[in-house]
Amino acid sequence: MIKPYGAEALMPLFVYDQNRHHELLHEAHQLPQLMVSSAAAANAVMLGGGYFTPLTGYMNLADSLSVARELKTSAGLFWPVPIVNVVADVSAIQGASRIALLDPNQEDNAVIAIQTVTAIEEISEAELTEIAEKIFGTTDTNHPGYNTFVTQGRYLVSGPIEVLNFSYFQNDFPDTFRTAVEIRNEIQSRGWSKVVAFQTRNPMHRAHEELCKMAQEAVDADGVLVHMLLGKLKAGDIPADVRDASIRKMVELYFPPNTVMVTGYGFDMLYAGPREALLHAIFRQNAGCTHFIVGRDHAGVGDYYGPFDAQTIFDQVPEGALDIEIFKADHTAYSKKLNRVVMMRDVPDHTKEDFILLSGTKVREMLSAGELPPPEFTRPEVAKILMAYYQQLDAA
Repeated sequence: MIKPYGAEALMPLFVYDQNRHHELLHEAHQLPQLMVSSAAAANAVMLGGGYFTPLTGYMNLADSLSVARELKTSAGLFWPVPIVNVVADVSAIQGASRIALLDPNQEDNAVIAIQTVTAIEEISEAELTEIAEKIFGTTDTNHPGYNTFVTQGRYLVSGPIEVLNFSYFQNDFPDTFRTAVEIRNEIQSRGWSKVVAFQTRNPMHRAHEELCKMAQEAVDADGVLVHMLLGKLKAGDIPADVRDASIRKMVELYFPPNTVMVTGYGFDMLYAGPREALLHAIFRQNAGCTHFIVGRDHAGVGDYYGPFDAQTIFDQVPEGALDIEIFKADHTAYSKKLNRVVMMRDVPDHTKEDFILLSGTKVREMLSAGELPPPEFTRPEVAKILMAYYQQLDAA
């Protein structure tokens, strides 16, 4: 099986030992408490599940600046996005060596982790802007990821953590949320050797379905990991439960049995385009995947990134850093000429009129009106699930 990133074995920070878990929960009541941001809580979930191996906790300012500027930590580990705990108010934890981190996404604000504090550093306005600009490629506050990052606060609390729960993800998505540990175990139990990972924050239409099949065939993979983001999204994106239902229906009806694992991970979408694509590759390697599909405008939003920036950034990965291989995909669409889904780069004789292309806005209008998009664009069973969601939304 493919090795985890930067380590011989996966390094989940969740405390599996029951006695230690109980001790930490007891200790949490005696410690200063800090309410963290949704982003920091999601980082804890990813660290807990082993997805961010070999990191041991939240980065300090030196590492954050180094990662932003040079795509590596101060110690030289290739890493694309600072994994941080940024807060607005540190008055309750000044001088503390250990603190309990409270989860803003759980009703009871449960303790999500215990952190050993190695530093509390104030980030200057210039440093915060520089880090955010490097990550997101813009200083436009209309960019959802940039705006979230620069409004969380100006204090960076760094240090190793011990994770005590997986936030709301385990309860809300019991059949879908999986840690990197669990995915690796399932890949092994299925006897898969080559595994292609597909990232999605959207429902999967016909083009996505066929892209997974193309990639699986091209690399001769045993199976596909459909790995959906379950955390926070920007306004207007389709909720995780609706996506989950539609993807499961598509896999059930249109993929051969036992060739797809439908899973999800607990992280908030960054919309960081190229940088996020690199992060996606790292944590798919940690999940045991050998190949990762990077498509057109991967992890993008609006027109902040070029259509293939998320592919070309992999040229900056130091040789030997990543073991996972990238499957670079073009835009896929149904060809009326060939009566099948194709990658546009493979059919240079086609014009725009030869494809069935629908905008997201147009698809939503059709579904809201009770009209099924053409089956060449969306499987009818998937469209019906999305239609029910949009009609309920419009009726509210």
